[in-house]
Amino acid sequence: MVYAQRLTAESHANVDLSVVAPAHNEEGNVAELARQIEGALRPLGINFEFVLVDDGSTDRTGAIAMELARERPWMRVVRMLETPAGRGNGQSAAFCAGFRASRGRLIAVLDADLQNDPGDIPAMLALMDRQGADLVQGDRSHARADNWARRQTSKVGRLFRRLLLGDTIRDTGCSLRVMKREVALRLPLEFKGMHRFIPATARHMNYKVVEMPVHHRVRTSGKTKYGSMGITARAIPGLIDCLAVRYMRSRRRPVRCEEPPSLTDATNPKRERGNTEATAPRLSVDVQASFKPTESAS
Repeated sequence: MVYAQRLTAESHANVDLSVVAPAHNEEGNVAELARQIEGALRPLGINFEFVLVDDGSTDRTGAIAMELARERPWMRVVRMLETPAGRGNGQSAAFCAGFRASRGRLIAVLDADLQNDPGDIPAMLALMDRQGADLVQGDRSHARADNWARRQTSKVGRLFRRLLLGDTIRDTGCSLRVMKREVALRLPLEFKGMHRFIPATARHMNYKVVEMPVHHRVRTSGKTKYGSMGITARAIPGLIDCLAVRYMRSRRRPVRCEEPPSLTDATNPKRERGNTEATAPRLSVDVQASFKPTESAS
């Protein structure tokens, strides 16, 4: 349910970039996040929007976000429905909802806890343009100072993904990404945990994925949603998820299609009478929109 600005067909074509951020109990971070997103994107001179997804928050995250959106025409709020009591539906589901509510030709995603830096987004857009990429994946590995258990968990996870999926992405757990809208809408994010396989899934669908070092910041407000799980508690679900993704990949089938050209005027009398159905333009669903900056939203 969108309870800020409503979607219109006209506005969809005018948004260059949507920034999507899931938030669960981040009341101390959402205002600063909105400020940093505006500070990073307004100088680019593009038309952007910020879509905050309130994923079952039990604090004032939703109320604060609504207050912010009333004063910022470029900010919208989406509230997840049917969330478990006291919990959210998780990042994968929140990303899925946010992508479908967004209107941008490109979509950037990041966490709402301020550990991702919105200031990295302009460089990611530039890299996407230079490389002709479909998705730019952030890499925080050079900047993190994790404890021994977290480092070992990451190593085990990368090993599983490399052996089972051929996934060579170094920091697939980094939420900071920029992708084309087409990529975002094809990701099967209604399944729990699939957000960790976004780069691997995009590559399997023959999209070009590149990586870029990004900043990593210490959380200063709120509580981590990952807890203090040990290696085994993280590794076993991660292995199961890898096996599930491997199975789904083996079952994926191409869905590209196009509408055949209309019959010529000489053989189609309806076209001569100006029938609008017979003269409808050819449709292709494999169109990839390019990034063309327009005037910034105000």
